Amino acid sequence: MHKKVMGIDLGGTSVKLAILSEEGEVLQKWSIPTDNSDHGVKIMPDIIESIKHHLDLYRLTPDDFLGIGMGSPGAVDRSEGTVTGAFNLNWVSPQPVRETMEQETGIPFFIDNDANVAALGEKWRGAGEDNHDVVFITLGTGVGGGIIADGHLIHGTAGSGGEIGHMTVDPDGFECTCGKNGCLETVASATGVVQLARKYAEEYAGDSTLKSLIDDGQEITSKMIFDFAKDGDALALIVVDRFAYFLGLACSHIGNLLNPAYIIIGGGVSAAGELLLEKVNKHFLGYAFPNVQQSTKLKLAELGNDAGVVGASYLVVTNVNKC
Repeated sequence: MHKKVMGIDLGGTSVKLAILSEEGEVLQKWSIPTDNSDHGVKIMPDIIESIKHHLDLYRLTPDDFLGIGMGSPGAVDRSEGTVTGAFNLNWVSPQPVRETMEQETGIPFFIDNDANVAALGEKWRGAGEDNHDVVFITLGTGVGGGIIADGHLIHGTAGSGGEIGHMTVDPDGFECTCGKNGCLETVASATGVVQLARKYAEEYAGDSTLKSLIDDGQEITSKMIFDFAKDGDALALIVVDRFAYFLGLACSHIGNLLNPAYIIIGGGVSAAGELLLEKVNKHFLGYAFPNVQQSTKLKLAELGNDAGVVGASYLVVTNVNKC
């Protein structure tokens, strides 16, 4: 009988959990809130309690599982199974996540950074079509990503491989939270798109509902900007074109360096869909090496919120036999 796999996507506001087949099919899924009070001391006990409850609910035992995989924010030490610096979880000191999980559940446990894990999910069961060379860019409050080359995640010598959001695309641009100027994150995240809109609103003198809202001091969001662009708002179109320029430029650098089969764009901002992809692809093709233009394709992510749990299960499937 085939064993099952559990995938966990640990986030700052909620924890998504799922039971999957070894082939990555989601069989059951649920979520619990993330309680990050008191330096996050309740997070792991809450997850473990939820796992035990659902094992009882579905009449499963640890022997039914190949392993548990988790994607976590922060700096992940894969060999030690620890997490530190996950500030949205209030985890400042190293957390012995694997040790705690294996002691409490008796199931082998594997962990990696949440962006890397989401990349694995899209690579395996999503838009990556299980290709060995895939790059995943997630556009949310910030810009994250994961790089899979020749079937392996790129971690780098200090775990900072795949920091796509901190590629410099505009050296004289906005200051980033990392301390540099002009990172992709400052212009291609949800907050970055709003920054662009406010900048160009100052210079724009024509008719625009978006400009009127900004000038009136009202709050705007990235979704509003893309919706206005779809409706033909002149300022919104300028902002979206500029956003697409920066993201397309970054994708061309990724393509020229790695030549993946697919560069997959996901996250909340990617909900703009084909409007976004068409504009980004135009700039990508304008800067990519000719052979890359022909062989690397930009795609929208397909798994949505399931990318994390699917990728976490892939961690198990690909690593359990190496232990």
